[in-house]
Amino acid sequence: MRDNGGGPRDLTRAMRLLWRAGTLPRRGPKPTFTVERIVRAAVEIADRDGLAALSMRVVADRVGAGTMSLYTYVPGKAELIALMLDSVDAEGTLPHTVSGLWREKTESWAREDWALYHRHEWMLDVSTRYPLGPNTIRRYDSALRSLAGTGLPEGEIVAATEVVDSYVRGMARRSVEGLRLERRTGTSEQQWWAGNEPLLEEYVDAEEFPAVRRVWAAGAFASEADSFEFGLQRMLDGIQVRIEEHGEHGEH
Repeated sequence: MRDNGGGPRDLTRAMRLLWRAGTLPRRGPKPTFTVERIVRAAVEIADRDGLAALSMRVVADRVGAGTMSLYTYVPGKAELIALMLDSVDAEGTLPHTVSGLWREKTESWAREDWALYHRHEWMLDVSTRYPLGPNTIRRYDSALRSLAGTGLPEGEIVAATEVVDSYVRGMARRSVEGLRLERRTGTSEQQWWAGNEPLLEEYVDAEEFPAVRRVWAAGAFASEADSFEFGLQRMLDGIQVRIEEHGEHGEH
């Protein structure tokens, strides 16, 4: 059983579907649809309208099937979302195949995931646990392999991948929320703050909030600096220090 957050209730069935176990050709007429076609349609719907708009009925209409017939391919929405997550994890380059050392590989992984979250914003709305399919495991295995030659203990390699993954997801969530708000209002975050600057001038006192006023006066809030890249590089700097510490202690 899964938690009550919306994940598949029958994990065994979901895993068999994700890994295509027991899906050898059957006797009789060729199936009208394929799981891949259904998943592709579901991803297109979620990309366009968001996860809240996704339902088995909407997907059935998209592929031209009856809703009940769709359940013969995918047993429910939770299993469909698991398939969607695994499907989009097949996109992009596996980081361990990128030329260069661990840092170039990890940079590639982080940037690929950043782009993935912006192509498929609905991924950030999936808040529960879902079973892992082959594409997701393959991508995670590749991330671990990217750090395998650093000399870090296995536990710290896992910790490093979790740190990078959490950072990218958190920053992508902040970015996507801003983009969604801009689409709804027609006003960017920069435009909104600029429009309210007179109020800030009135209420944000320099004596009480000296640091805020200092960076404000310097134009730092209007800077075009890439916060994602800045944070990514500083995080990787920290991992580099840890790698060097293990190298100095001969822990290879």
